[in-house]
Amino acid sequence: MGYRQLTQTQRYQIYARHDLGMSRRQIARELGIHNSTVSRELRRNATDSGYEPEQAQACSDHRRRTAWKRTKRLPSMIAAVVDRLREEWSPEQISGFMGPLSGGGVSHQWIYSLIWDDKACGGDLWKHLRQPKRCSKHRDQAKSAGLGKIPNRVGIEHRAAEIDERRFIGHWEGDTVVQGHKQSGLVTLVERRSGYLLAARLPRLSAELTQKAMIRLLKPRRGAVQTITLDNGSEFADHETVAQAVTAATYFCDPYCSRQRGTNENTNGLIRQYFPKGTDFRQVTDAKLRKVVEKLNDRPRKRLGYRTPAQVFLGEYSGALDTAGAALVA
Repeated sequence: MGYRQLTQTQRYQIYARHDLGMSRRQIARELGIHNSTVSRELRRNATDSGYEPEQAQACSDHRRRTAWKRTKRLPSMIAAVVDRLREEWSPEQISGFMGPLSGGGVSHQWIYSLIWDDKACGGDLWKHLRQPKRCSKHRDQAKSAGLGKIPNRVGIEHRAAEIDERRFIGHWEGDTVVQGHKQSGLVTLVERRSGYLLAARLPRLSAELTQKAMIRLLKPRRGAVQTITLDNGSEFADHETVAQAVTAATYFCDPYCSRQRGTNENTNGLIRQYFPKGTDFRQVTDAKLRKVVEKLNDRPRKRLGYRTPAQVFLGEYSGALDTAGAALVA
């Protein structure tokens, strides 16, 4: 099995399982990766305060940005690529031709990145492509994929900065846990301060079913719902109906920034312990899902001073727990 970079989601799953005391071999087995990958991840990306998935992703991104790749950054290599582009060679032709000559070679994707970076700086390499307009359009669409499917989308940059501090309950994060290519799934809502989880089955993923499930989950607790921060999936296209039903504001993360919903992403990793990838949620009973949700809500969390999400959320919501506005880490 060849080595592949871990994804942000896998880092949240490693964190969730490591926090439960699972061994590195057990974590690797559940995630379908080699145990040395888990060991290397925990060794390289842990800090003095422990392993945090957001910090680990930031460290990994920084190493990839600053890595010196001989065949990709050597000025003579770049000059050779540019010369052939000006001769109207395609990126695929250049990649195939130069591979045997340079030993390592360069990929055609890297050459396209070189072209578009050059264009952004006012260069004209893109004009030597056979279909420059189509390539440029494809890149622009990739950057904004899915965002046009969500009407009246409000980005997370407009959310009040104080919400980041997790001082009060009432701010939720939402996402879906899906089977395969969205055949079925769960909609999950996690309260940011307490980690309190709500979840409902979706026999198929659609905006209508998702908004109905969210309203069903949140309406009985509408007094503790002020904001909902969501993923950019098209299943959340009917977010305005949800917002109106529970009197809340909805926000959306930046594309491909799951760490902006870290509480939800971490909880989805815990859910996968009980419903591994490939689970057909049409075959999961509501009773089974309810049992899993209760188990996670009744599990002590270190960041809550070893209180449970249920204790913190229900205690502060009812006023029985007088810790609102205070740090909960012991």
